[in-house]
Amino acid sequence: MKLMRQVALTVAVLVLAGCGASGEDGLRQWMTEQKSQTRPRIAPISEPKQFIPESYGQVATIEPFSNQKLTQALKRDSTQAAANGALIAPELARRREALEAFPLDAMTLVGSMTQTGQPVALVKVENLLYQVRLGNYLGQNYGRVGKIAETEVTLREIVQDATGEWIERTATLQLQERSK
Repeated sequence: MKLMRQVALTVAVLVLAGCGASGEDGLRQWMTEQKSQTRPRIAPISEPKQFIPESYGQVATIEPFSNQKLTQALKRDSTQAAANGALIAPELARRREALEAFPLDAMTLVGSMTQTGQPVALVKVENLLYQVRLGNYLGQNYGRVGKIAETEVTLREIVQDATGEWIERTATLQLQERSK
């Protein structure tokens, strides 16, 4: 026990001796030498280019920041909105058909035939078979049947583009191979 006490005391003395001012003064002297020898290298700033104002040469046209320019833009937008509204308005006013409740990818064209001289497509949705004629509506994008061929049905859909405007696009429902 006495030996352990002596070892602990010796270790404590050595630790305290190591905390003394051993090389700290040398380190401080080296730091001050480095500060005094170091010179920053800053490249000189180039002269600024001289500004030469340009005159506005479009005085005869409409000034870009005038109320007249804004009025023209608003008229153009309202005309375009009216045209878009005319495209979708009849679709909103009519009664929806049964096959408009399903997306096109849920429908399968299984065949076509002719009834009383008119082409008829056979469309399968949720294990039910529907007869589709020219002018019928399919899908959730106001898709109206425009053409029925042996292997496909062509639709005219009305959808919104990235800017929110209503546009027409063509979609097809193609005959599916029977899987075994």
